[in-house]
Amino acid sequence: MSEWFESEDFWVNYAPIMFDDARWAEAPDVARYVRDIARLKKGSSVLDAGCGLGRISVELAALGLDVTGVDVIQAELDAARDSAEAEGVPLTLLNADLRNFTLAPGARKFDCAVNLYTSFGYCDTLEEDLQILKNIAGCLKEGGTFILECVSRETAIMYFTEGEEFERAGFHVRTQFSVEGAWEGLRSRWTLYPAGTDLEKNPNTKPVVDHVFTQRLYSAAELCHLMTDRCGFSEARAYGDFDFSPYNQHARTMVIVAKR
Repeated sequence: MSEWFESEDFWVNYAPIMFDDARWAEAPDVARYVRDIARLKKGSSVLDAGCGLGRISVELAALGLDVTGVDVIQAELDAARDSAEAEGVPLTLLNADLRNFTLAPGARKFDCAVNLYTSFGYCDTLEEDLQILKNIAGCLKEGGTFILECVSRETAIMYFTEGEEFERAGFHVRTQFSVEGAWEGLRSRWTLYPAGTDLEKNPNTKPVVDHVFTQRLYSAAELCHLMTDRCGFSEARAYGDFDFSPYNQHARTMVIVAKR
């Protein structure tokens, strides 16, 4: 059976909801942060692990970096390829599951790897999550940099909301969020209705998409420890943003910078 994240119908509809104008607008800045954090030069190689629509991959390639994007959703890889062609930048795209993605023996390893904007923590088991991190570490050169951004337990608590409704990308969107266990996971339900739907007047309106998923939540300290103790990284440090701001009560997100 396919995993929930392999549902192309869901992602085709959900991608424009997740990546609103603000997310696209920030992509060039995020790419420059990645370049500067990892001290990359033109021609340096980057693995975008879970590249999705190529939002960051294309911007990294535009900086003159040699970028390989990996994702399990072919529809998103197709969109990334279209974006790269429209921008006139080279981009290598591979359809693969990060849980078993490894380089061929003797293949050139990467100077840097990234997994950005809450693309981590969706596997059924902790071991599968860790296997992804191990595989990424195995793709890096000695001394290579891995940059991970995702929702942490702390940021999930700080910014928790039970849900909202809004119009975006041709849909009326209803979100509902709840906590799994002792803040071990965040359960998300995204229900997409035709644009303009008034659910108070028409509560029985049939949704276009009704999808539920859970993201495993790690504390920053826990995830850094797992990365160095079990996943092959020599060091891992958490920050509150890409500018190395402290990971504290003012953190916007969780950014972990790790070294192979």
